[in-house]
Amino acid sequence: MAEKLLLIIPVEADGSMPKVAWETVGAVRSLAEAMQCSFDVGLWGQDVLPAARALARCGAARFLAVQGDDFAQARYATDAAASEALARASQATMILAPSTSRTNRIIGGVAYRLGGRADTHAASIQLVDGRLQLTRWYYRQRIMVVLEREHRPWLIALEQGAGAPWAGEPADVTLEWVTAAAGDTERRTQFEAIQQPPADQQTIRPDAELLFVAGAGWTKKQRDGQVHVEEADQIIREFLRKSGASLGGTKSIVDQAGEGGAVLSCMSHMNQVGQTGSTPRHPKGLATCCHGEEPHVVGWRFINERRAVNLDPNCGWAHGKADVLYVADAFEVMRKVNELLS
Repeated sequence: MAEKLLLIIPVEADGSMPKVAWETVGAVRSLAEAMQCSFDVGLWGQDVLPAARALARCGAARFLAVQGDDFAQARYATDAAASEALARASQATMILAPSTSRTNRIIGGVAYRLGGRADTHAASIQLVDGRLQLTRWYYRQRIMVVLEREHRPWLIALEQGAGAPWAGEPADVTLEWVTAAAGDTERRTQFEAIQQPPADQQTIRPDAELLFVAGAGWTKKQRDGQVHVEEADQIIREFLRKSGASLGGTKSIVDQAGEGGAVLSCMSHMNQVGQTGSTPRHPKGLATCCHGEEPHVVGWRFINERRAVNLDPNCGWAHGKADVLYVADAFEVMRKVNELLS
């Protein structure tokens, strides 16, 4: 059976698309070329024209669109209805989407409506000996599984890093408008407002170029025999503000609050990186005052360039886990870095 691909992307209220969407475009283009088949692009949102123009030269055979105020904000009922309508209009056998909170939430329900199957968090997808395979990580990125399915339609959400970001010049595009159900039932959930901390207090930044990780050493006694938690907090916050980096933490430092120990005000369990935390995909990572234990380092497997600052030359980072280890005092190093950034 000849395959046909459909790439579905939700367009944000401001007309933008997340970074992972551009990577998914690149992955779908490569897959369509390998399979020698065509692919469609399906967009939904309040105003999809800017996104459609940006994707005009990506090689899609058709551009399908669901547009309207009802589809501006993330909402399960309307997002699922739009995706289902786009899939039926395309008649695609494989439907791919960027892995975001918005698409991951609906993809299982859309697969049920279409009588298909769904897989999320796919790390890659490729054609091997004429068979389509996707890879996915399990057990905190320690086990990689290769999946194949004969059932169609097959819906797949691709994670960040699954493909090289596609970039092309905007151009005029012809859109095929698709109607999706958006009645009173679909509109029962109402959007009120977005609540988020000020930019200088936002420490988790998935699209940042650098991941800065703080270990428990920041809250321990320093060379003068004293604890300098307030100064550590100030140094780290200043660096995050000047560099735009994302903040991560080891399990030992985020657990200190529950143990009655001194804590950094900018650190929470949401910042934890490692086996029981998150697995970020920033291009670069800098670990400070942490010893590079395996449970923590497992969260760094998708960081391309790793550097660490530690006073212990025999720490875990020195054993092949970091590209560069600076044997130095993190307080002194980061003070100088902040000075240079000024």
